[in-house]
Amino acid sequence: MEFEEIIRKRTSVRKFSDKKLEKEKLEKILEAGRVAPTAKNNQPIKIIVLEKEESLTKLDQATRCRYHANTVLMICANPEEAYHKGDYSTYEMDACIVATHMMLEATNIGVDNIWIEAFDEEIIRKEFSLPEKWIPICLLPLGYKAEDCPENLLHTVRKNLEEIVEYR
Repeated sequence: MEFEEIIRKRTSVRKFSDKKLEKEKLEKILEAGRVAPTAKNNQPIKIIVLEKEESLTKLDQATRCRYHANTVLMICANPEEAYHKGDYSTYEMDACIVATHMMLEATNIGVDNIWIEAFDEEIIRKEFSLPEKWIPICLLPLGYKAEDCPENLLHTVRKNLEEIVEYR
């Protein structure tokens, strides 16, 4: 798929089918995250793959936004390992860049996805015994859109370029 097509095709899927994500496709998606740029190449990221029924059940306690996906990536970041400029740490930015790379690769290989920030961090910490240094930034449910998945009506609603770009 051409990059132009990938960036226009990727959309948020809110109902996944029961079809399991193939291991080869998951590995391609994870590799896209591994090679994503991070500030100063510090790579302060941990990607936790949730596939076991027990893990998905635990995750459901922390969010209602899994949308029945059989595979969910939990992208975490360590603020101390991230690049710092004064009081600012790039850990969230780095994690979001990694997530974006994985979403685009997923779309490229025909895997549907959605970026989720709506979760209870404390429940995730407790249920997955997440060490304090790792902060969960987002979740990426992955899989294949269910036949009766509603269309994302906001997918094509975009501001005009003139509204978001300013030349000086």
